Amino acid sequence: MKLKSLCLLIGFVVSTVTTLQAATPAPAAPLLRPVEAHALAAKASSELLSRFHYQNVPLDDALSSKILDRFLKTLDPDRVYFMQSDIDAFDSVRLLLDDAIRQQNLAAPFAIYARYSQRLRDRLTDARALLDKGFDFEKDETYRYVRTDVPWARSEDELRDLWRKRVKNDWLRLKLAGKDDAAIRETLGKRYDLALTNLNRAKSDDVFQLFMNAYAESIEPHTNYLGPRAAEDFAINMKLSLVGIGAVLQERDEYVTIRELLAGGPAARSEQISIGDRIVGVASDESTPVTDVLGWRVDDVVALIRGAKDTTVIVDILPADAGPDVKPKRVSLVRDTIKLEKQAASKTIIEGGAGASRRIGVITLPTFYQDVEARSHADADYRSASRDVAKLLAELKEEKVGAVLVDLRNNGGGSLDEATRLTGLFIDSGPVVQQRNPKGLIRVENDNDAGVAWDGPLGVLINRASASASEIFAAAIQDYGRGIVIGETSFGKGTVQTLLDMDEMAKSEKPTYGELKMTIAQFFRVNGGTTQLRGVTPDLPLARTMDHERIGESSYDNPLPWTRIKPVDFRPAGNPQELLPLLSARHQARVAHDKAYRELLEDLAENETLRKRTEISLNAAQRRREREAQEARLKARMQAREGADAEPIRDDGLQTGERALGAELAAERSRKAARDVLLDEAGHIMGDMVDILRSDTALSRRTAGVTVTP
Repeated sequence: MKLKSLCLLIGFVVSTVTTLQAATPAPAAPLLRPVEAHALAAKASSELLSRFHYQNVPLDDALSSKILDRFLKTLDPDRVYFMQSDIDAFDSVRLLLDDAIRQQNLAAPFAIYARYSQRLRDRLTDARALLDKGFDFEKDETYRYVRTDVPWARSEDELRDLWRKRVKNDWLRLKLAGKDDAAIRETLGKRYDLALTNLNRAKSDDVFQLFMNAYAESIEPHTNYLGPRAAEDFAINMKLSLVGIGAVLQERDEYVTIRELLAGGPAARSEQISIGDRIVGVASDESTPVTDVLGWRVDDVVALIRGAKDTTVIVDILPADAGPDVKPKRVSLVRDTIKLEKQAASKTIIEGGAGASRRIGVITLPTFYQDVEARSHADADYRSASRDVAKLLAELKEEKVGAVLVDLRNNGGGSLDEATRLTGLFIDSGPVVQQRNPKGLIRVENDNDAGVAWDGPLGVLINRASASASEIFAAAIQDYGRGIVIGETSFGKGTVQTLLDMDEMAKSEKPTYGELKMTIAQFFRVNGGTTQLRGVTPDLPLARTMDHERIGESSYDNPLPWTRIKPVDFRPAGNPQELLPLLSARHQARVAHDKAYRELLEDLAENETLRKRTEISLNAAQRRREREAQEARLKARMQAREGADAEPIRDDGLQTGERALGAELAAERSRKAARDVLLDEAGHIMGDMVDILRSDTALSRRTAGVTVTP
């Protein structure tokens, strides 16, 4: 909007919001409204984004239109709640959201959420009522479950029929899993009731974060707003530690349940708390009364439990096997620092083939973490990915491995500094990555530490979910010729983000305004190219496990374009390209006879076919035939591999949290114990590399860059 129109804006927005609210029946839950902190955070974010973002995108009518579309897509991605009449009503504020942010009047997005909330409540109420009627499963009809591009429903009747089919599909899945009508009604009744409960527990902060991310991501995909709790969780993930009781919690029915006890944590040490126990009360310290937390959101319970190190928290525990009327057990715990080891670098040794010489050290790195606060305080023992990997490499050298494979699958990135430092463990010294800021100024990040932690054969395993810092590391290893990259083309995120703490800017003593994760630069390889959009292409491709059309930078509607800049001077450490034809030939010959690898390719092909489907039959006989054919194929495969008694895991029609906790945990353990076909093959490839380099000294000298132990 023009500045001269601002006088009219507030009244127009208020009248529009009144219209939206008047058309909406009174909801069961209190109407959520913006608070002053939201308005201030939105205004501050707009100023920061307009001045410092890598892309100069003005907050104007064009961006306002994009914000609305993205907000609606966030709320109703499958177009199963809103009707076309709702969308038409929302168009009245399409060009006003920019002014709403600047003028600190967020009534419009909250009114849109109120309409969404009521529509969702209506649909869930209707779904609950359908359970008493039953369904005709002999009728030939289909349910379209992929609805991202379909028109919005034109009428209430059209939307109700869509939900009739949706509920019918839920029922049919449970019916085919062997459940009777009574059990199905109970399961689906609880499912829809829980969805209503979760809707009623939504808070104003949740709505504000959804809207602000619609704004931020309309500028560029990797710019985000983090509310105070999201910011706290992000910090925990980066430093891999928190202060608490050492328990992983999960909402199950109305209870916050102990899903896992972390070894060495206060809860495990107490020997008074077990997996499956339920937390029904919390006192954040010894001087406050215990608060009943039955029906609370898990993040609210976590907020009560967390606190300062060496302070006491009191929890009331209902044992896993106890009924709801049993008197809870009161447990006093002293909070301690909890290390999140599952997200830390770890090592294993696999056999890359016959003979001890083909022992391959695998370092799995889930994220590029760094405890920035501890490092800034000159803590000599601060935690970081590169420090942990350096220790693991020293251990692997002691264990006489022939090669090292760094597994970065599903590693979405993290600290740019850690990507540089990790690269430095494998190259002597030199540039690692280039950064270009909005003004076009280029800065080179260098590894200035001479020497390497590992000078032997090196591989990097990536997949489509390997992004950002993972791509910096993989690209640098590839450009230096220091090792080979194995797997599938990576995500394609070539941008750098920084965190702006708005509480710090406002000198707020309490977490109030949140943080802005903002794109401030684009990174480039030392060869001048960028991973943006195109990702890192592996030297030796393996089976493509993910849908590249739906996952990756190219799947976004507003990514930065691919480009290149001048390369920097660097000295390659080696040239493994001559090895690739030899490695590829051995790889192809091996997987041609690897039954598990062939089965993986079959599964991926079938998944690709299923991904292209948008509809599913609601005829019980047809669905049963499809299910039986699928189960017969899986059973034959498992029995051939594991014996006549092997049975495949069947679709039970349940969602996460609906199964018994013990069954969920057993299924997780089973998945973790299953053979990792791609990791095994990557290990064989590294074993091949060791063999080739040992047997051909001339080739070893030409490829250079590695030391092969005899």
